[in-house]
Amino acid sequence: MIIGVPKEIKNHEYRVGLVTSSVRELVSLGHQVLVEAQAGIGIGLSDSDYQTAGATIISTAKEVFTRSEMIVKVKEPQAEERAMLREGQILFTYLHLAPDLPQTKDLIDSKAVCIAYETVTDAHGRLPLLAPMSEVAGRMSIQAGAQALENSNGGRGLLLSGVPGVEPAKVIILGGGVVGSNAARMAVGMRADVTILDRSLETLRALDVEFQGKAKVVYSTNEIIDRLVPEADIIIGAVLIPGAAAPKLITAAHVKQMKPGSALVDVAIDQGGCFETSKPTTHTKPTYIVDDVVHYCVANMPGAVARTSAFALNNATLPYVIKLAGQGYKKALLADPGFLAGLNVIYGKITCKEVAEAFNLHYTDPEVAISMH
Repeated sequence: MIIGVPKEIKNHEYRVGLVTSSVRELVSLGHQVLVEAQAGIGIGLSDSDYQTAGATIISTAKEVFTRSEMIVKVKEPQAEERAMLREGQILFTYLHLAPDLPQTKDLIDSKAVCIAYETVTDAHGRLPLLAPMSEVAGRMSIQAGAQALENSNGGRGLLLSGVPGVEPAKVIILGGGVVGSNAARMAVGMRADVTILDRSLETLRALDVEFQGKAKVVYSTNEIIDRLVPEADIIIGAVLIPGAAAPKLITAAHVKQMKPGSALVDVAIDQGGCFETSKPTTHTKPTYIVDDVVHYCVANMPGAVARTSAFALNNATLPYVIKLAGQGYKKALLADPGFLAGLNVIYGKITCKEVAEAFNLHYTDPEVAISMH
């Protein structure tokens, strides 16, 4: 198969769909990999590094899209990239369609086969291609929150850990999944006062065993959120409903009750965010202030630590890329129900229920949609 890797064009996005080690694996299996010039430069991978791994360097994104049977990316395709997709071409990347109608419409119109990293599941129902970026974003969220508390960023002037004689900052983490548990590990390590909220007793039990009292684990209800919000110095939004828009757990009224200079970090922003006052920001201008509360809502947080992120992502995605390239999308998807769950749009049909429901569009069963072509 001919596999194309365009340079990412989203604001401050330095990650790359395939790193050199992945290219080498694919080339050794007989595939051809076309990499846009300078695609890996942001993570220290030069064009000559890619050539050594067996890739062909292509000067423009247009040529990469034109010549490739499958496009492997990191971020959702931007408008100019969507215009280059064609019927039957495989797109394998993060899509996050539920809050993004323009992208959804463009992918329907393209008639491409669009497989989303974030809705692929494994045998245990987990999200193996979202997990590595969730680990990165969860760990980064505490760094971001700690910076937001600094006076120079509009914060309260608090050191997360406190010092002997001065109490630490109170960190509330909404959601105890991959993002939330990684955020908690960092916050506990930095000696903050940490409370994790979740609605899964199984998750709460596991976190309780892990943290041994160093973090409080609490069942999440509206009443407990109402009580904890005014006390919080940082609230981390780490709630995920796979494929669907994130629920708004912190309302505008809650934000008004927060202490001036406290911080909200919305890790769920690429699925619409879980704070009512959230709007996507970029690494160029990561924060804004509403009612004296600092909001950090960068939609591609792991892009700031692009080298770590790109290699972590490739460790997870490469086996799936190899399956698609070696077997074709029909055989690869139909052989693995978890992989099939990654199919969001194919030949103009929506095959992800949550996306169809988000926009009141017609849903087609993925197996049925595949069998039509």
